[in-house]
Amino acid sequence: MKLRYLEMSVGLFVLLGIAALFYLAIQVSNIVEYRDGDTYEVIAYFDHIGGLKVRAPVTVSGVRIGRVSDIAYDPERFQARVVLAIRSGQDHLPADSQASIFTAGLLGEQYVGLEPGGDFEVLSDGDEILLTQSALVLENMIGRVLTNFSSD
Repeated sequence: MKLRYLEMSVGLFVLLGIAALFYLAIQVSNIVEYRDGDTYEVIAYFDHIGGLKVRAPVTVSGVRIGRVSDIAYDPERFQARVVLAIRSGQDHLPADSQASIFTAGLLGEQYVGLEPGGDFEVLSDGDEILLTQSALVLENMIGRVLTNFSSD
């Protein structure tokens, strides 16, 4: 009887451990936060998106207001087309806002940061953000530094 109780308690402990790991995986992947509800889409074109991925956060002043909903290559403009799904409650962004791709930490994920402009017109569904700043490519920066050292 004691052996059966020990086996049941070990099985329960393992089951709780697996459930805890599953919960942690869901929290880290931000799947729960992906259901943003009612959104409107804004399009931004970038020369280089680095490691930006679909479902990456879109922030204003560090506050998450949406997600990247689609990334595609536009063969007519020769640029990456990034569709930003912004929560409908955040419908006060000026039309001349700037979109930049940033990295969270040294090796962290990339996200889109919006910097509001001063225009009285606001962004609406299907609008395009004209002012964009592409992701910094670490290899290009290292190459420039090495080129500057070799020329000196």
